[in-house]
Amino acid sequence: MVCLCCNDEEGKRQGAKMEGIQAWAEVSPNSLLLRHINHIPILPLPFPREKENELKKAFISFSFSSPQFTMASSLTAHSLLLFKASHHKPLTKPNIASHYSPGMFNLNCRSRLIPNGFRHHLVRTVAVPVEPLTVETEEYRKQLAESYGFNQIGERLPDNVTLKDVVNSLPKEVFEIDDVKALKSVLISVTSYALGIFMISKAPWYLLPLAWAWTGTAITGFFVIGHDCAHKSFSRNKLVEDIVGTLAFMPLIYPYEPWRFKHDKHHAKTNMLNEDTAWHPVWKDEFDSSPLLRKAIIYGYGPFRCWMSIAHWLMWHFDLKKFRPTELERVKISLACVFAFMAIGWPLIIYKTGIMGWIKFWLMPWLGYHFWMSTFTMVHHTAPHIPFKYSEEWNAAQAQLNGTVHCDYPKWIEILCHDINVHIPHHVSPRIPSYNLRAAHKSIQENWGKYLNEASWNWRLMKTIMTVCHVYDKEQNYVAFDELAPEESRPITFLKEAMPN
Repeated sequence: MVCLCCNDEEGKRQGAKMEGIQAWAEVSPNSLLLRHINHIPILPLPFPREKENELKKAFISFSFSSPQFTMASSLTAHSLLLFKASHHKPLTKPNIASHYSPGMFNLNCRSRLIPNGFRHHLVRTVAVPVEPLTVETEEYRKQLAESYGFNQIGERLPDNVTLKDVVNSLPKEVFEIDDVKALKSVLISVTSYALGIFMISKAPWYLLPLAWAWTGTAITGFFVIGHDCAHKSFSRNKLVEDIVGTLAFMPLIYPYEPWRFKHDKHHAKTNMLNEDTAWHPVWKDEFDSSPLLRKAIIYGYGPFRCWMSIAHWLMWHFDLKKFRPTELERVKISLACVFAFMAIGWPLIIYKTGIMGWIKFWLMPWLGYHFWMSTFTMVHHTAPHIPFKYSEEWNAAQAQLNGTVHCDYPKWIEILCHDINVHIPHHVSPRIPSYNLRAAHKSIQENWGKYLNEASWNWRLMKTIMTVCHVYDKEQNYVAFDELAPEESRPITFLKEAMPN
């Protein structure tokens, strides 16, 4: 049994070890974490009303790096430490406990208050070793899903199931290309984008953010159309696909062919270390290589993560050395198209509307597009329980079915973005057109539902990704920046305090 005590005056982390268990407590000044165990609030003895003017807020965060264990509350050393108001009764069930997996668990409750004069011993907790719960346990997966912001965390797909088995379970009609539906997708994107430009031109300054949000989401639909073209699931005519894909990507300054070549590899090597060309965990060696790079990584994977696709766009698509000789001709044509748009389109916008018009009508919607590009990409494949593996351990079916997340968004976003969020069937088979993804997902739910990772877009989900999923670790999948470099990880601490739970 391990008894843990936080000491706010020392301002340091303190821990105790026994039987392989290590528990840490961290104190800092803004809010209080550790609100309940098993949904039962920790409400110790009441605080006298005459002392209410001495109240101060404090922050307690518990980070556990251990095997699974039970955390049971114990009575505090002082009876006047944690409380909500004077009428609350003390905690009467100190043995209530809940299983948690290794990692950081932030249980926010900003309404808890601590009296100014009683901050030396803030909380005592007890960590008791128990029989480890595995990911194959339904109760464990439910607790993990709630902790991470998921609706469901799926079972591990059996090793003997192949990707072909999953593909063969899909109805044939989900693979059918329909030119009318494809044209409808184009009309939705063009119309919604035109409406967005109109809103930007007419909106007063205080409504411009709403107009930019709409327009940025609308041009994300352009990307999805080009995305279908790249997967040969937009039209039966391959020349039409190349032309439409190139035109759809041009306003985004995205070279179509370079992206297609790299994106095909993402599908072939999803969540494979060193091979996946989408996002992957930070390497420890890279994180430790220099203080300047470490700071850039912390900010990039922290507060600016929702725009990190801009860095990915620059790094992966304009360097000719990253492509095979057989790819170079098509790459150069795509680059020429993008540069032509910049050389003609940008000066034309500036000539008609001025530099502020270029910012209003192009740059801000473009940043809105990259918000969705980054958000969709990281939500699709990033979670503390979703592993990245080396090639010798990698399993295609597990990577595509277990390693991909279905996430529901507000309906208007799903319509403008052509259901790109319905991502599991797209990774099972990229040949499925975007307008058939929902039918394919319904089939997968019926046949493979217990293996799926599903969520609805929420603050806890985003907070988990942005504050936990950082540096690669073979055992835990991820180690958070603030566990490796706490003094330099203030941006991560800020996100933990600022983002709702």
